[in-house]
Amino acid sequence: MQYAIGPVLWYWPTEQLARFYQQVASSSADIVYLGEAVCSKRRATSYQRWMELARELAASGKQVVLSTLALLQSPSELKELKRYVDNGEFVIEANDVGTVNMAAERKLPFVAGPTLNVYNVETLQLLVREGMTRWCMPVEMSRDWLLQLLQQSEERNIRSRFEVEVLGYGHLPLALSARCFTARAEHRAKDECQTCCINYPNGRRVTSQEGQQVFVLNGIQTMSGYCYNLGNDLAGMRGWVDILRLSPQSAATLQEIARFRANEEGLSPLMVAKGNDCNGYWRKVAGMTLISS
Repeated sequence: MQYAIGPVLWYWPTEQLARFYQQVASSSADIVYLGEAVCSKRRATSYQRWMELARELAASGKQVVLSTLALLQSPSELKELKRYVDNGEFVIEANDVGTVNMAAERKLPFVAGPTLNVYNVETLQLLVREGMTRWCMPVEMSRDWLLQLLQQSEERNIRSRFEVEVLGYGHLPLALSARCFTARAEHRAKDECQTCCINYPNGRRVTSQEGQQVFVLNGIQTMSGYCYNLGNDLAGMRGWVDILRLSPQSAATLQEIARFRANEEGLSPLMVAKGNDCNGYWRKVAGMTLISS
């Protein structure tokens, strides 16, 4: 199994991103996704700087994929998206159907990101025809659902034409909104947000009246309150999941790769904790549930 570092979904300053990717370059990760995938207002890191970081990572031996926005709302965002699609060096991760169309028009291969609504074999077949070479399944899908889709893909003779990736670590990206929750919490209008989400490098926690951390707000993105952790579910992925993605929470996320590798056969179980970790979606139960057996 290969291990991928997903795009940084939080809004980190360019200097922090540069330090993080220096550590990624010397890590055991096989694949690195980078780029702004949440909000177009986060412009601290320019296109040119993202490309520089991508080239540095590629020079270190990593496979680099450029992630793109999952919610496109304006002509200026489309214009910026074209720069990434037409970069001429790296494969893109399409997180919006418009990006799929743009790549298909140019006959460019692409990775189908987890925010695309891919829940049946017909959609997989369509994406393969459009140029998809890797599919990262939606985060709320279960192991059983995924296995069923892959079996159906075998029957349609398309399974060998794409890799399968599963997001297995990090706060899950659940939804996107035209509104900015972080700006609203600071009594700011979205158009005058001053990108205040940069003050919350790991989002803003939302707790229930009972004190349970149910969500994390990340600008326009709602994320799971608990950290998704499939480190103890790896043995059941052998033979049909090609890549496991870890979503960066901090530089410490890189240390999880070695722990995951050591437990691929279930011989070195990871320490997980109720009230902090979950794997419910994978086990086909309530998302915030943690099943350790």
